[in-house]
Amino acid sequence: MKFLHIEKKRLVLMVAAVLMMGFCLSFLEPCGFGTDPCTCMNLGISRKLGMLFGNWQALLNCCLFVIVLLFGRNQIGWGTLANMFLVGYSFNFFTWLNAKWLPEGIFESMAARVIIALLALFLFVLAVSVYIASDLGTAPYDAVPSIIASRCRKLSFRAVRMIWDCLACLIGFLFGSVPGVVTVAIAFALGPVITWVKENVIRRLLYGRKGVSDAHL
Repeated sequence: MKFLHIEKKRLVLMVAAVLMMGFCLSFLEPCGFGTDPCTCMNLGISRKLGMLFGNWQALLNCCLFVIVLLFGRNQIGWGTLANMFLVGYSFNFFTWLNAKWLPEGIFESMAARVIIALLALFLFVLAVSVYIASDLGTAPYDAVPSIIASRCRKLSFRAVRMIWDCLACLIGFLFGSVPGVVTVAIAFALGPVITWVKENVIRRLLYGRKGVSDAHL
């Protein structure tokens, strides 16, 4: 019973984190300082195709999911499915909602944009870290470079991931998106924050104390 209780907590944390990612992106995008590489690419392509961002992201994720299903099935979990669909559609929902209640012209002020971007960036990195640390599956976008690295011995995972993210940014740029300081900040901040979240947040929320073996996470 205790195991099931912990798994329910883990699932709730993961879903909340995925929704928070979409919420944060709905503020980061209009600030104009860039987003994470995956969103940068998908925003550019979806706009060029005239598709709803959530629809295009879901379509691309389904294509990448086939690769993960064939070559990295061990990386699939509830978190995989949640990331595939909830991030994009929650971004669309919160973007619509923000247009209803935010003061008109708020993103025209540089000071407001900087403050909003910093807050949204902090929460986004925290949300991504909670999502990854919950260990309930890997997003297709993140799983593919891991699969490539496992089959390409000449390149480390870090190198493959950097190439993968740079390619996404390049595609996004070619389709009209503009990578920015937020894109760079996310790339450098995620690693340390994921470790901190796993050690200090996930353990406390799931087990109520520190010192639990990593095998339980």
